[in-house]
Amino acid sequence: MNELFAFWQYDFMRTAFFAVLLIMPLFSILGTMVVNNGMSFFSDALGHSALTGVGIGVLLGLSDFQWPMILFALLFALLMNRIRHSAMSSTDTVIGVFSSCGVALGLVLLSGSGSFQNYQGLLIGDILSIGEADLLPLGIALVAVVVLWGLCFNKFLAVSISPTLAKVHGVAVWLYDRLFVAAIAIVVMLAIRWVGLLIINAMLILPAAAARNVARSMKSYHGLSLVFGVFSGVLGLLLSFYNDVATGPMIVLVAAAVFFGTLLIGRKK
Repeated sequence: MNELFAFWQYDFMRTAFFAVLLIMPLFSILGTMVVNNGMSFFSDALGHSALTGVGIGVLLGLSDFQWPMILFALLFALLMNRIRHSAMSSTDTVIGVFSSCGVALGLVLLSGSGSFQNYQGLLIGDILSIGEADLLPLGIALVAVVVLWGLCFNKFLAVSISPTLAKVHGVAVWLYDRLFVAAIAIVVMLAIRWVGLLIINAMLILPAAAARNVARSMKSYHGLSLVFGVFSGVLGLLLSFYNDVATGPMIVLVAAAVFFGTLLIGRKK
């Protein structure tokens, strides 16, 4: 038993543990609506835009690139969402174009300034490097998302099921659609330094996708998504520590195992 809790004696592991308890519920809550709306590739494209946000920050000579990432992601997400809802092109084509441009522009900006090698860690992230001061923004984001869900969930759900019907019933579809997209953009940018743009989308959608396999109501859907998210995060963190492997990918592998397990259970039922 003492060996199981050996990780607790290390400051960086305790901080990472608390970070997991903030990040995974954030992803689990937002992920339910991302899965409902079929927006998994949308959130993936958002992650790719982080490179451009960093590149802009480098060009401006900023030491902290968090705000350029968030601001660019908001503009990127709102524009992509606007075009996604238009009849200009198919959704997957629009998202694919934006995703590619987000990566390409970021690489051009960073390589042109000779800084790309300094930010390669963004690709895979490192949750073990998170500091105590970084927990505060994540905690504020979690509280904000919980409040947002409490106030606006029914509206979000109505818009996701049928925007036309929601509009008939007086729901400001354009407002709630953009509000949800903005929430995703902010949360993704807050967490991407610790999670990595290559796997952040998987961490966002897998707990919710697993919950959807076995949930029988919207309440159980959210509850199971939270349970699966926190379970995957904590178990992945512990497995990475005791096996000396990357934490983020291990969390994703645990979440994927939960998904396939619930998929089999759901099919049997």
